[in-house]
Amino acid sequence: MKKVILLIAITLGFTLSTFSQAARYGYIDSEYILGNIPEYKEAQKELDRLAANWQKEIEKMFASIDSMYKKYQVEAITLPDNLKQKREETIIKAEQDAKDLQKKRFGKDGDLFKKREELVKPIQDRVFNAIEAIAKDKAYAFVFDVAGSMTIVYADPKFDLNDQVMQRLGISIKD
Repeated sequence: MKKVILLIAITLGFTLSTFSQAARYGYIDSEYILGNIPEYKEAQKELDRLAANWQKEIEKMFASIDSMYKKYQVEAITLPDNLKQKREETIIKAEQDAKDLQKKRFGKDGDLFKKREELVKPIQDRVFNAIEAIAKDKAYAFVFDVAGSMTIVYADPKFDLNDQVMQRLGISIKD
């Protein structure tokens, strides 16, 4: 029984070491790649412009609500109860409308998200397809993205696929 277990362990160890030697790895920096795509830069500018305009619109609404509330506080002492209640309801409704607009513009499935999907997703898909093609052509088992939260302490530059992806996308880098 010990010989069988030992034989299985040796076979498994040999198989795993062979597999790990055969596996190829590469990495890209998606921020670097996207930052060098003119269409992506333009899409980002458009998104920033829209977000700024929408933010100003929402800030105006909240400023108006603040003004309404301050005016109400001054006049509340002299207003009859029925008018106080109407003003309070108006202020609450305006505040709810502003919050609804904020959610509509910047929420999880809001206008900004939809616009980002419309403008940026096709570019990201092109980049992904280029990475996938390179990985298949060169038999990479894994391609890591060093942008964002993934931490790679050391990466051998020979596994850097950024320039290959840029070349596949038809984008030349000016040094």
